[in-house]
Amino acid sequence: MGQLLFNSSYGLKLSVSQVVREIVGFMKFDLKRQYKITIGTDSEQIGEGKADFVTAVVVHRVGNGGRYFWRRLELGKFHTLRDRIIKEVLLSLEVAQEVLSELKKLQDIKFDFEIHADIGENGETKAMIQEVVGMIRAYNFEPKTKPSSYAASNVADRHV
Repeated sequence: MGQLLFNSSYGLKLSVSQVVREIVGFMKFDLKRQYKITIGTDSEQIGEGKADFVTAVVVHRVGNGGRYFWRRLELGKFHTLRDRIIKEVLLSLEVAQEVLSELKKLQDIKFDFEIHADIGENGETKAMIQEVVGMIRAYNFEPKTKPSSYAASNVADRHV
């Protein structure tokens, strides 16, 4: 399978290293600001066990806007909501590792880093919160769930 490219708001198709260069350029524009890089995935059942997954990489200039990049992946064999949620988290973790690997190659820029899961206290995913938060923490990432998980529940959700 070829490298999965991310979409930018300008309609460009970018590799992970190009996304990271865009993020760093955005952060370098105003180094006095605080930045938060968040990654989240949302999915939608599209029939016969298949699901559409969208992963978003968001760079937030706290208090002053941000940029995001997203990619879509269609996968099969998802018969339960739990299966889909676990795959969402695994996709986010995979992208997070790639993004951080590229960020480490570049200059030292300070930022917070979070993984956003599309689960919350209300609804069917409530029973999965501890499991999902534990998965994310096992990778040494800061987990966020609804209503704080905007990368998954707002940005990625816009494209599913």
